[in-house]
Amino acid sequence: MKISPALLDEIVRHAIEEAPNECCGVVGARAGDPLQAAVVYRATNTAASPLRFEIDALEVLELNNKLEGEELCVGAIYHSHTRTAPYPSQTDINFAAHWPGVEWLIVGLGGDKTEVRSYLIEAGRVTEVALDEGAP
Repeated sequence: MKISPALLDEIVRHAIEEAPNECCGVVGARAGDPLQAAVVYRATNTAASPLRFEIDALEVLELNNKLEGEELCVGAIYHSHTRTAPYPSQTDINFAAHWPGVEWLIVGLGGDKTEVRSYLIEAGRVTEVALDEGAP
């Protein structure tokens, strides 16, 4: 997925604002190869936890409907790791089973500097994918 630096900055800002709790949200994208990120929608972490995130099923449905109304798809689900590196936890891997083909952007706030990485998680396998910071 291609994502502009401005949208990536918006995701990082969300992570910093929600700390010490994890943030979460979705990236709406235009179809194509590669997908082109078009919008970032923040979601509410109903767990309000520094160790995990949960998104209410109704909010997921509302966000998905909003994206469909804009002729976009869920290109990525993002969240932050406030104490660790941006690598999927087992909880992330389990959650990803419900979202095949969707990238997982993770903002790591636990190191000396903020780091963002993206992954595809398919059948329990984690594969890092390059973040293509191309302008839309």
